[in-house]
Amino acid sequence: MTQRVELAAVMDRLAVDGLVTDYAVAVDDGDWTAYRELFTSDGRADYRSAGGIEGDAGNVASWLAENMRVFAMRQHLIVNRRVRFGVLEQDTGDTARVQADYVNPMRLAVDHDDSAAGAPDFVCGGRYSFGLLRTDDGWRVREVVVQEKWRRLPG
Repeated sequence: MTQRVELAAVMDRLAVDGLVTDYAVAVDDGDWTAYRELFTSDGRADYRSAGGIEGDAGNVASWLAENMRVFAMRQHLIVNRRVRFGVLEQDTGDTARVQADYVNPMRLAVDHDDSAAGAPDFVCGGRYSFGLLRTDDGWRVREVVVQEKWRRLPG
């Protein structure tokens, strides 16, 4: 493998890692425009294992915008990222699969107080499975599936 190929692989891995981080930040910050822009035009998300919905990224973003308002604070911690690049139309590196574990503490918005101070009321964890596609605009999410494995509720 030449240094040029190795550098391209490192750059792709950094870009993919950045996309996963941008995904978490968009959800945590409630930036649903940014969330939608992370997906391909046919991108889909599946949050059913966490009590959510499955559908195209636009509909899921709208659902998240409505349902995440109950949390004044959200903070995804995404770890153990495993990246595998794939082949599309006889070219290498056009697709990627990412599996990543997450822990997600959230604080409930009580009496419409949006204060993020204090310990989280709700913590969940599990694994994301991302299907990514290289586009003219860079790497984008074609699909994301959430597999919630555990949760701790208030009380």
